[in-house]
Amino acid sequence: MSRDFFRQTCAGFLEKQETVVPRSPFFQMLLIAVLLCTSVSTQADEKPTAPRGDLLLVIGSPGEPEYQKQFEEWAKKWSAAAQTGHVTVTQLGEQDNTATTSGIESALHKLSQENTLPLWIVLIGHGTFDGRSAKFNLPGPDLEPGQLKNWLQAMTRPVSVIDCSSSSAPFLMELSAPRRVVISATASGNEVNFARFGGYLASSINDLAADLDKDQQVSLLEAFLKASSLTEEFYNAEGRLPTEHAVIDDNGDHRPVPLSGFDGIRPIQRIESGNQLPDGLLAHQWHLCPSDEDANLPPEVIAKRNELELQIAQLRSRKQKLPEDQYYKELEKLLLEMARLLVKPTPDS
Repeated sequence: MSRDFFRQTCAGFLEKQETVVPRSPFFQMLLIAVLLCTSVSTQADEKPTAPRGDLLLVIGSPGEPEYQKQFEEWAKKWSAAAQTGHVTVTQLGEQDNTATTSGIESALHKLSQENTLPLWIVLIGHGTFDGRSAKFNLPGPDLEPGQLKNWLQAMTRPVSVIDCSSSSAPFLMELSAPRRVVISATASGNEVNFARFGGYLASSINDLAADLDKDQQVSLLEAFLKASSLTEEFYNAEGRLPTEHAVIDDNGDHRPVPLSGFDGIRPIQRIESGNQLPDGLLAHQWHLCPSDEDANLPPEVIAKRNELELQIAQLRSRKQKLPEDQYYKELEKLLLEMARLLVKPTPDS
């Protein structure tokens, strides 16, 4: 989630502080700390070298040699970004006969032993759709959405699934779940032509040109938006009708959102059911290559910060339904908890 999000939240809070409840100088200092610096390290200044998560790269059947070269290049970019971010890479490919359904199942079983660090799953290759079911092309039996869904059921760790293949939308619909980020290169199984989105996403995942909120790191949401924009630009430049429309779902409502569903990184308001947050907030908390600031935060601190950010977003979505004093009282509690988590105490404090 962007630091601008907190600047606005805190600014709004400070505007009301005199009329809602009394504020001590100390409390004001805490708010200013959260306002100006929402990722202050509470730990040592040394960058951690311990793994920050896992990346499972699956390179499917390329079909033609030209596609094999492209897919390998995409995988190299993902792998390089993961290594920069201290994320452990597991790569399954056709050349070593590991990109099979059994190979994927085995890899996911091993990766399920971890229960806190994030798992990135990236499918690079071709997909097919026969009007009823979609498949991700592999040597031997192809991968079906239901198989991947079953293998992920035992996962307790955070998971994102990024299917860069054609006809990948049915995978998103099958895998959509609360607290899970799912991206597909197409908005429909009927978009069967080769999908270029995956190449642009691989190039954007660690490209600060995609850093819309200027926090010196590229979130999965920002990479998705950049890659979607570049995909559109390709078809416009070629004078061709787009044959792919990437979409994202990270709130588990099975209603994915395309590029047009965002104004910058902000979701464009649409009618939501109940207290459901819009798509994009969770994906904006995923960073394959964190900033120096975030790299100094232990995983448990990042996880707690992310949870507080979502709670604040949830509260903001209910603002118009709450009495003003109740809203700011609940906001105060969350901001104080955020400050205690992130602001490093000084020797004199």
